[in-house]
Amino acid sequence: MKADSPRIRVNGNLSESFEKVLTPEALQFVADLERRFGQRRKQLLGLRKDRQIRLNDGDFPGFRPETAEIRAADWRVKHAPSDLQDRRVEITGPVDPKGIINALNSAAKCFVADFEDGHSPSWSSTIDGQVNLYEAVRGTLAYTSPGGTSCTLSEQRATLIIRPRGWHMEEAHLQVDGQAVSASLFDFGLFVFHNAFELLESGSGPYLYLPKLESYIEAQLWADVFAYAEESLGLNHGSICCTVLIETILAAFEMDEILYTLRDYAVGLNCGRQDYIFSIIKRFHAHPEWVLPELNQITLETDFLHACSQLLVKTCHRRGAHAIGGMATQIPGKNDTVTTEEVKLNVQREASIGHDGTWVANPDLIPVALEAFDHLMPTANQIIRPFNDLEITEAQLLSLPKGSITETGLKQTISVALRYLAAWLDDRGAVPINRLMEDAATAEIARSQLWQWIRYPKGVLEDGRQITFELVTKGVEEALAKIRMEIGDSCYEASHFVAAAKLLNDSITNDRFVEFITLPAYHTLA
Repeated sequence: MKADSPRIRVNGNLSESFEKVLTPEALQFVADLERRFGQRRKQLLGLRKDRQIRLNDGDFPGFRPETAEIRAADWRVKHAPSDLQDRRVEITGPVDPKGIINALNSAAKCFVADFEDGHSPSWSSTIDGQVNLYEAVRGTLAYTSPGGTSCTLSEQRATLIIRPRGWHMEEAHLQVDGQAVSASLFDFGLFVFHNAFELLESGSGPYLYLPKLESYIEAQLWADVFAYAEESLGLNHGSICCTVLIETILAAFEMDEILYTLRDYAVGLNCGRQDYIFSIIKRFHAHPEWVLPELNQITLETDFLHACSQLLVKTCHRRGAHAIGGMATQIPGKNDTVTTEEVKLNVQREASIGHDGTWVANPDLIPVALEAFDHLMPTANQIIRPFNDLEITEAQLLSLPKGSITETGLKQTISVALRYLAAWLDDRGAVPINRLMEDAATAEIARSQLWQWIRYPKGVLEDGRQITFELVTKGVEEALAKIRMEIGDSCYEASHFVAAAKLLNDSITNDRFVEFITLPAYHTLA
């Protein structure tokens, strides 16, 4: 069978280097996944739309009465493999060669290779990422900088985990029977097909982070995909391991159910804080009272985030799973004791409430996070630490945070959205902005907040001015002028700031809330 057949068509570049992963057999495997599970994925996305209609009508989420028996019963997930027992610090990053090598060679326990929010999913970057991981798994990945500096993989490496794209995304460059395939199945399928046996033979395995799930029903689809993949490839049942990101408000009420559904594969849950904030804005966007303050006023101690973290730890430890904390996005400068102390305090807070690990985006933060966990968690994890007396209520998870919107905060929200969207369109998914490593979740929060602020009475600046379309439009123009002055005309013109401004404007002027801004943005990528 050819890679480009009438029923399996590649619409992207098929360079010589890409042929390493885009083999006929691998594409056939992805096609089999799509034919078997693609329609179910679309049906689940339809259920999300139905749920949004009910949310708009005031049917707020809560713990499902029909699954109370699962929450009450005594059961546990699979025992984590040896190289996933200690996960005290995980570093996440894009899938370029230098980034992969630096992350795998770092002192972090795990490296999360990101095809999702930290990745701009152009065809070339996505397939390059698969090729890079193919070589990394085999220990042959190398990188030489334009200046001639070379780096290779060391013998001792962090445990590799990949994060595929979410169920909402499609890979437009591969069509099966005339339809674009699920990006989740594409990312998962190529990686597992090529690397599962190599990883298992080396004493590791095919490990994944599952993003943006909203229900245990969506988790069931992943469970069925895993079972089918293992049977098709001749893997032992349970060879695949996954950690689920709890980064939607709806999933927060179904942690037990999600773990139970994936109990043959799941080894943990993770607090995806930024996406969780975005999910709250998105799912409650139709309710004027659910207007959040500017982002820098929402911290780890904010009630709804703290409640989610506590519930996640209690749920995971009761079920024998790891509870991984959120991301430290700070980029410390040289001798930057203020930033490192801030990160240290946040990590200590996570470890003290029972988390078994945390995420960092910058290698310089690894020793800071390690020191905090080493002090509070001398063992590989603290899964045996129970929280039986802890009760987290629906009201706590739905606690609306207080705060304000400043003129500076409004300007920063506009600027961050523009800078990130332009970088994403430039094929960069992880972007340093204001000494923070930002991914798509930050841009989603920013444009979502702007959408709310201009529509509802609570969108008022501290000085009493109502936030309007005109005020935001003026802010966009000022932000673009400032960016042009900072980077110069040539760099400004070479980037996608004009397209980013149009994306932002289209999303906030549309009375129908845009589900993900990356969906319309994706169609502009090569």
